[in-house]
Amino acid sequence: MIEKYNAVKRVPSFDVDMSSTLKPVSFLNYAQEAANIHADYIGVGFDSMQVTRKGWVLSRMHVVFHRLPKWRDNINVLSWHKGASGLLFLRDFEVFDNASREKLISATTSWLVIDIDTRRLSKFPELVDSDDKCIKEDAMTEQAPKIAMPKEVVPECVAVRDVAYSDLDMMGHVNNVKYTEWAMNAIELDVTTTRHLKELVINFNSEVKPGDKVELYRHKEDGEDGALVYYIEGRVNGKASFIEKLVF
Repeated sequence: MIEKYNAVKRVPSFDVDMSSTLKPVSFLNYAQEAANIHADYIGVGFDSMQVTRKGWVLSRMHVVFHRLPKWRDNINVLSWHKGASGLLFLRDFEVFDNASREKLISATTSWLVIDIDTRRLSKFPELVDSDDKCIKEDAMTEQAPKIAMPKEVVPECVAVRDVAYSDLDMMGHVNNVKYTEWAMNAIELDVTTTRHLKELVINFNSEVKPGDKVELYRHKEDGEDGALVYYIEGRVNGKASFIEKLVF
């Protein structure tokens, strides 16, 4: 029987911010590695996919931060593949405090399979038809939603990012975690350092490659119960490559 990925991590100093709290981006790094390891475990990891020249691409993500752990806390990071929906493959994550079992983070992700050589979408019936590789449990019941910049707003261009060496991953494009790092850095420091990030949703629309110049556009609005909601959109040559919604 397939089991969930379940690893105990002690939060290191380089993964926290100035308040000794886990950076949201650090969780995304943990989630990415958990997905890689569990994919290997169920036989659809990087090496196995290379044989047929296929690769995983993250399409959408929705994360709810119930409470972020602190430096030196011990946490459990869980992940599992929970099945397919059309061309999307769904993977969920949960993070718990190792001692109290308090749920700290819930997340759901939607992935696509591409042909590495053509960069086009590819079917993957081996996984669609394999119920023995998935666990039908939900960290979040709804799939990560599709989002867009709100209509009738004129977002402000707040930064321009030249794709650099540290942004790239094994697939030769900007790593998915980097977009959230860019988005957090595009928000006022007095917000990111004094408010708790409650939720993020990100859609990846097209890959960003070496040599690209990414313009970051920002729109801010008031949310419910005093929340601040930010939309950060990255554009390459005028075309949206990703959009992220962050709720503080």
